[in-house]
Amino acid sequence: MSKTELVYTTYIKTTPEKLWKAITTPEFAKQYWGGMVNVSDWKEGSKWEHQDTGNSNETKLVGEVKESKPGERLVLSWSAPDNIENASTVTFDIMTVEGGVRLDVVHSDLEIGSGMHGGVSKGWPLVLSNMKTYLEGGEPMDIMAILKGGCSQSQDEPA
Repeated sequence: MSKTELVYTTYIKTTPEKLWKAITTPEFAKQYWGGMVNVSDWKEGSKWEHQDTGNSNETKLVGEVKESKPGERLVLSWSAPDNIENASTVTFDIMTVEGGVRLDVVHSDLEIGSGMHGGVSKGWPLVLSNMKTYLEGGEPMDIMAILKGGCSQSQDEPA
């Protein structure tokens, strides 16, 4: 299969330190990631897991920390627990800009048309937008409700 990468850039009114905590601290991530948490010691070579804290406590994603520079850069391998041989790579680059930070998330080595490709292409925009909302306003949206219900248009908006 052919591979592709997805690139997302988000500007957030926060500090690099707070953004790093949002990405790496389970209690923080749980707020904007629909009850999911990321668990690791975030040292190079360490394992990480993306866990559902709901009823199942299931590990949804696994990988290895490839690079870790707190407040600057985090690189992870990324795969379903039963498909490690087809791991992709996620890179978080954090840069200070006037009034906040720029976050670039690059999800590379994705198999075009795979379930992972379809899932993350819908998931990253929602998660990153909700993280921005939470960091800037203190109150995240319920992304699980959004995923279950889809999007609806206002009656005043054109179809």
